[in-house]
Amino acid sequence: MDVIAYNHHEISSIVNDIDGGDLEESQYEEESEEIVPYLDIDRNLLTLEEINADNEKKYKFPFRRSLFDNVAPYIAFQSFDSKGLPLPYEMSKHLKWRLSTITPIIVRRTLVNSGFRLMKKSQEWSGTWGKHMKSACYKNLKEFQKVNHFPGTFQVGRKDRLWRNVSRMMAKYGKREFGFVPRTYVLPQDLRCFHQIWEKSGSKEKWIIKPPASARGRGIRVVHRWSQIPKKRPVVVQQYLSKPKLIGGAKFDLRLYVLVTSFNPLKIYLYPDGLVRFASVKYVDDINYLSDRFMHLTNYSINKSSATYTSNNCADSCFGHKWTLRTLWSYLEREHVNVSKLWSSMKDIVVKTMIAGESSINTLSRPNMQSRYCCYELFGFDILLDEHLKPWLLEVNISPSLQSSSTLDDAVKGPLIKNVFNIAGFQLPSTMPTEDVEKISQKYQVDAVCLDLRLHRTTLSYQERHKQSLYANLRDREDYIDEIIEDLTPDDVRHLIAYEDELTQLDRFEKIFPTSTSHEYMQFFDVPRYYNMLLDAWEFAYGDNREKGISRLQKLCQAKYHLEQQVVY
Repeated sequence: MDVIAYNHHEISSIVNDIDGGDLEESQYEEESEEIVPYLDIDRNLLTLEEINADNEKKYKFPFRRSLFDNVAPYIAFQSFDSKGLPLPYEMSKHLKWRLSTITPIIVRRTLVNSGFRLMKKSQEWSGTWGKHMKSACYKNLKEFQKVNHFPGTFQVGRKDRLWRNVSRMMAKYGKREFGFVPRTYVLPQDLRCFHQIWEKSGSKEKWIIKPPASARGRGIRVVHRWSQIPKKRPVVVQQYLSKPKLIGGAKFDLRLYVLVTSFNPLKIYLYPDGLVRFASVKYVDDINYLSDRFMHLTNYSINKSSATYTSNNCADSCFGHKWTLRTLWSYLEREHVNVSKLWSSMKDIVVKTMIAGESSINTLSRPNMQSRYCCYELFGFDILLDEHLKPWLLEVNISPSLQSSSTLDDAVKGPLIKNVFNIAGFQLPSTMPTEDVEKISQKYQVDAVCLDLRLHRTTLSYQERHKQSLYANLRDREDYIDEIIEDLTPDDVRHLIAYEDELTQLDRFEKIFPTSTSHEYMQFFDVPRYYNMLLDAWEFAYGDNREKGISRLQKLCQAKYHLEQQVVY
């Protein structure tokens, strides 16, 4: 049996240093594969003895099959604390992950347990978890490579851009729909307008100053005097929410995890568990205490340095200065809070925030993404509850921290990252040699083995472009809800099979767009998008009977209709 997880050279290289090289924009280096050392080999990797003992075993298919014929299987990601089936060598040798300096340990462990080799330098990597790149750099990605960002998501990830996008929507649709971000001014551009507001309110208001593109509480302070306001350097000045909901006398905020697998069509998934982060000093609404960062800021990176900070190692405990979101819900339910209603309002904020940014993101994605396969993104939404339990969006993080400092962090972030990778859907690279493809196909009786680039390209045939143009300006749902899925094009089928395969992997995630009611958000899009209509119609027709929709797609896939590449004029 051709099975090997790590050769002698790889195993001997496993030491304590696990730092990887940064993926610097698109400057990919020449082919030079260097195995990254790793921690905890006895627990996380196959030893040579295990490999030899397993050589006599008959292996089950170690990947996750698609729902559909003639679609390649997906890599089945395992938890950070348990390894999956060992992979045959003809599979494992193609699973390469390029590390960056910000790839968290919990991500690395998940990857190793799932059969990936971690590389410091390689051109043939299948995935990476790194920093956001400049939009033009996405053009340099190979079609089988997947990164954890989309072009242009700084439109929601930067505090100044987030406000510009949400305030634009608020001006168009009103505060009732988009008034979920505290009043904000982007300086120095808004300095004159801000000064006029200041003159009216005087020092009665408190304001929080933030750098437009920082994280982890760096550069943030609360002020109440005009002399404290920077007049020339770029900052965001936000109205301070001085009447927050308190627990045990302390402020807290929520970190929600949001996965987007596509912006066109828009597909949003919300994780039901997250983190609740407490300030380590009890809150006092007094200007004499505005300089106390441990009182006014909830960031873990700040409060861990407080003498009064208490860690919490139990995911189910209302103890210390970090809780899980599920624990908070239990606490609030005991206070007779309608948690379901509160959660719904947060889902509304997430969807509207993504819609506020999607036009600009799609504008940058369209010319820079050569394949729909290449991108997915995990966002961290920071939300604060005021004394009336109204949720306020403070910021959106495009690289939310997945560092783990406790068993509580592991309990939230471990299942999260496994779930993210499985929904994102990684496949064996299309560059696999024919002999390896044939071995796997024969051994496991699968009709497709590796990524088929035809399923993810963005070029359309004349017929497909013509159909999309017919629906381009339709705003009335009745005009498309039945007809758009009546005669599916190959491109339609490709989008729908990707969608249905994603839905099989939701596990703990909740799909919040599209849903059976998400058509109510269609009015907020700058332009109608064909693929949003397609998924809306699909949900309307098959949302309550997915098996029927899957059966319809399966018949088309058996005939290889989804692989047809019609003439492009």
